[in-house]
Amino acid sequence: MDEVARVDVSADDREGHQSLLRIAIDAADAAAAIIRSRAADAVTLPWQLKTHSDFVSEVDTAAERAIRDIILSCRPDAVILGEELSPSAVPRGTTFVVDPLDGTTNFLHGFPVYAVSIGVMRDGVLEAAVVLDVPRGTRYTAVRGAGAWRDGEAIRVSTNADPSRALIGTGFPFKHLVHLELYQRQFAAIMRTTSGVRRPGAAALDLAAVASGWFDGFWELSLAPWDMAAGVLLIREAGGVVTDLDGREVTGLWSGPLVAASAALHEWLLTTVQSA
Repeated sequence: MDEVARVDVSADDREGHQSLLRIAIDAADAAAAIIRSRAADAVTLPWQLKTHSDFVSEVDTAAERAIRDIILSCRPDAVILGEELSPSAVPRGTTFVVDPLDGTTNFLHGFPVYAVSIGVMRDGVLEAAVVLDVPRGTRYTAVRGAGAWRDGEAIRVSTNADPSRALIGTGFPFKHLVHLELYQRQFAAIMRTTSGVRRPGAAALDLAAVASGWFDGFWELSLAPWDMAAGVLLIREAGGVVTDLDGREVTGLWSGPLVAASAALHEWLLTTVQSA
């Protein structure tokens, strides 16, 4: 599949997108402050089980409330589709797709790979995104038609076109074990043809790593909108391609499998996981 063409966005639209981004950044910062304040005692927090191997803590819900408060104070008309408090919200108009703590299991174990992820949609189109790496304080942002950035510096996907030199990110099907055998076949196929596979455990940061050119590609079999909405825009604005397993472009409301890579390697990665 060819690289997604840069959309021509008017100056007025870009300003509107920047306004949405500023709200998302403020909301992410507020959530990160709550998460950091509890990081020292994270291993003692009570856990609640949502589904198999999928946990939530009071930090997740407190962070999402802080995000909601900031967004609605600025945009009372907005819809918030959030993993913990409003996963069934019906998107319309301006919708913020929120994961208040992506990598909860990492956080609860004191493993420093977790993030706040907020994607902003307007009439179904991803317009702005922020992924905040909480332990490191690194902020990834994107605005439709204006590129992707890490702490204010432009980022681009990898230029590597050789699968044998590729480093690929992935996510395990830990919530949906029915996919485990298929995933194991895909994993074996990728391992045989690349320089390595990594699974840090926070999809938003995995997608940011693709946008930064650190990962040459990424695939996972089951993601929710809040896992990937911000990351999808980051990758596209960094020159990459994001599709489902059938090669169709995904939206900010996509649920299911996802394949992301540079334009040079996306077709190879897609074909490899399809063949498994």
